[in-house]
Amino acid sequence: MTTETPVEPVDVVVIGTGPGGEDAAARLARAGLDVVAVEARLVGGECPYYGCIPTKMMVRAADALAEARRVATIAGRADVHPDWEPVARRIRDEATTGWDDTAAVERLESAGGRLVRGRGRLAGPGEVVVTTADGERRLQARRAVVLNPGTEPLVPPIDGLAGTPYWTNREAVEAAEAPASLTVLGGGAIGCELAQVFARFGTAVEVIEAGERLVAADEPEASDLVAARFAAEGIGVRTGTSARRVSYDDGSFVVHLDDGTQVTSERLLISTGRRTDLAALGVASVGLDEHARTITVDDRLRAADGVWAIGDATGHGAFTHVSMYQARIAVADILGDGDERADYRAVPHVTFTDPEVGAVGLTEAAARDAGLTVRTGVTDLAASSRGFVHGPGNEGLIKLVEDADRGVLVGATAAGPAAGEILAVLTLAVHAQVPTAQLRRMIYAYPTFHRAIESALADLDEG
Repeated sequence: MTTETPVEPVDVVVIGTGPGGEDAAARLARAGLDVVAVEARLVGGECPYYGCIPTKMMVRAADALAEARRVATIAGRADVHPDWEPVARRIRDEATTGWDDTAAVERLESAGGRLVRGRGRLAGPGEVVVTTADGERRLQARRAVVLNPGTEPLVPPIDGLAGTPYWTNREAVEAAEAPASLTVLGGGAIGCELAQVFARFGTAVEVIEAGERLVAADEPEASDLVAARFAAEGIGVRTGTSARRVSYDDGSFVVHLDDGTQVTSERLLISTGRRTDLAALGVASVGLDEHARTITVDDRLRAADGVWAIGDATGHGAFTHVSMYQARIAVADILGDGDERADYRAVPHVTFTDPEVGAVGLTEAAARDAGLTVRTGVTDLAASSRGFVHGPGNEGLIKLVEDADRGVLVGATAAGPAAGEILAVLTLAVHAQVPTAQLRRMIYAYPTFHRAIESALADLDEG
């Protein structure tokens, strides 16, 4: 005779505590609801432990080395001796506290939420089954279920790869030392950031990208800048080819490519995308497609009756800032407060390579595909007054994409030093649909990198 697991009634269950899930759980708990957050890994998600925070510590360290190597050009002489140990120590002690989420758990509990450590799945309307180390728990949400499952590294089914000690971003962040050589499969944002970081610490790096260019989600001009810098720094890049087979023996990887060549390295980093296992999440039990790549949500983040979804799994950008934005809207809807609707016209993102690449809204190609009457304006950041003063490492650009019929920007890219900060002005312009005529009448501080926006606007007029 078996004993059925008792059902625990609660107001809200949040499955997954990435930045958005943690924020939603805390907001709902502070509003007085009985909230249970379910997390199988670390409260806080990928960002603080394996993504945004530790990788930017790595980038900061690598950029410091690059700047030191430029000293001879503008300031005298410097001897540079890379050492990975301070980087690993900062990540371990300052960013992740040894990959311990105690502080995050305490933060959640201080807001009034409760944590169940385990893997949660939907089992019907409002019902969540959590597989824990001690067995199963069944929760019944009276008010809402919020899905924030995040994503896992997507590991392609390459012959010979399974069972080898390959890296994903997680193992790269945990690295105790920089390897002698590294092959990176995937030339997107994560792959390019980590490739340049390790290269600046003395690792021989080769990037393999199946597409025709690096950071392909961005404008081709930005991709060209990144590729040029990689070439200058000795980072090998092979585009238009994929890994056909992988072998590993005696501490060495050999990647056999479709073009008949091969690459040998001490380490292999897989950076070919990310995925969410919707079937394991049990979405079919509430009428959602478990075979889909993402969870379809409306502009209030509603996915099904009594179910909201936020974060990477919604397909609106795998960025912490999108997840946090969505959490605010979903919580307001659950509480019946306000009427804000999600608007993704001006989603910004930054790739923290050197040159840094920031973009918002539509690329030129996407705007044309959308049927808009497009005008573009481009300016060379190195030729700006601040670029001239800055000197070495000043390569960059600003590109504006205008809907000429309405006279507003629908997209923009900033690449180069401080590109992510320049992007703030451009994001505001796209989000608020500020007329380009109004942007031309602004006063831009001199000499700054963002003043180059004025030159890009002038080029827009001439296009």
